Amino acid sequence: MIQLVSRHPDWAIGFEDECWWSRFKQPSLSSWVVGDQVMHLIERLPKPKEQQKALACYGLLVRHCPQTENDWHEEIMLRFVDDRPISVLTTQYLEWCCEKLQSKGKRVLILVWDNASWHISKYVRNWVREHNRKVTTLGQGVRIWVCPLPTKSPWLNPIEPKWVHGKRRVVEPGRKLSPVELEERVYNALDCSSEPHLTLSNNVV
Repeated sequence: MIQLVSRHPDWAIGFEDECWWSRFKQPSLSSWVVGDQVMHLIERLPKPKEQQKALACYGLLVRHCPQTENDWHEEIMLRFVDDRPISVLTTQYLEWCCEKLQSKGKRVLILVWDNASWHISKYVRNWVREHNRKVTTLGQGVRIWVCPLPTKSPWLNPIEPKWVHGKRRVVEPGRKLSPVELEERVYNALDCSSEPHLTLSNNVV
């Protein structure tokens, strides 16, 4: 796939995944210490009925070759959701990604993702089919070429290490982060600009 994209400067390959950022569970990590000093990560427990124990987001690690085979550019397109990933929000996210890629002069997105239920649902498959038909009819937009990963193979998705290292960068050893603080740190850690949350409209059931 990488070689195929390298022959088409107006194509992009995107590795998609979702991530939950906990405000309480601490990541495993190692740190440099001086002498007998030891850094302790305190795992705090949520209060009963506490809201937003974790924040969910969609991420697309995009690799595209603007000019030459060796001139690869990589970026992450990130959007948080108010609740959790579902089919309707997935199509909203894909539409947003296509708009961003179209503004960069792309015509095709090779979409690599796993077999999560909100990826393979009938709703999402129909949306992708209709989206591609619309792009072909109008002669503008970004077509989506879906390439599913084998079952239970997260190591094949290069966005996974981004999540792992990102969680280590946003950690706060001594206190609990607010949802706003955590979200801001995630954007900074992954070098992304802040975007409005993906959310369901009131008339969606």
